Amino acid sequence: MNKYILGTTVLTFSLFGAACSGIDTANEEMFHDNGNTINVNDQEELFNENVSNNAKKNGEDFGYVRQQKSPVQGQAISNKNMYRLDREKVADSISRMSVAIPNVDDCATLVTDEEVLISYKTDKKGKDERFNVADQVKKTALSVVPRWYHVYVTDDPNLMQNVENLAKMDSDSKNVNTSIDDTIDQMLKASPQGEDVSTGENANGEMKDEQYMAEDDVHQINKTNQKRIDKSETMTD
Repeated sequence: MNKYILGTTVLTFSLFGAACSGIDTANEEMFHDNGNTINVNDQEELFNENVSNNAKKNGEDFGYVRQQKSPVQGQAISNKNMYRLDREKVADSISRMSVAIPNVDDCATLVTDEEVLISYKTDKKGKDERFNVADQVKKTALSVVPRWYHVYVTDDPNLMQNVENLAKMDSDSKNVNTSIDDTIDQMLKASPQGEDVSTGENANGEMKDEQYMAEDDVHQINKTNQKRIDKSETMTD
């Protein structure tokens, strides 16, 4: 009887020790990448090898990440690759959500590094109705992109081609900022932009007070500050 109890006790402590060792290993593995990030889904997979991936495939998982400072004193957290935006996927999401809005039948979205340009088709012609649709489309985009983005919308069908033409460019293209600003200028003149985003921001999310504007804020349209390289403007007869 005593041998049985002793054997059971030894087995119990052995299993307990193995379990604790496994948990410690799992906790270490949860701090992946830079050693400071804990992800709930990673934790689930570490403790359950048979976890199903169906939730991930169907987009059912919540997104949750807990970030901790480095345990090494004086060691800075690297900002490299901290945030990367898949602009194509964001543009796709905005366009899909926009066409789900009543009276929006077609939507083209361009996402750059700092702005979103949206051209859409609507059957609404009245001033107030166009304003309301513009506000809905703009707020849809603002709900998707990071807060520093500025959003511009237009229901002028002639400008949809302009937005599409910009899509053929990239951040390194020649005169890209001028081309974007020219299109934005036309959008602002042709179409309502909806309500102000906040008391300190206009309808496009631009700061109203110049003291809060960033130096490189290219969204404040100013023709005299645009550095245009256009041979047609310098040609003489």
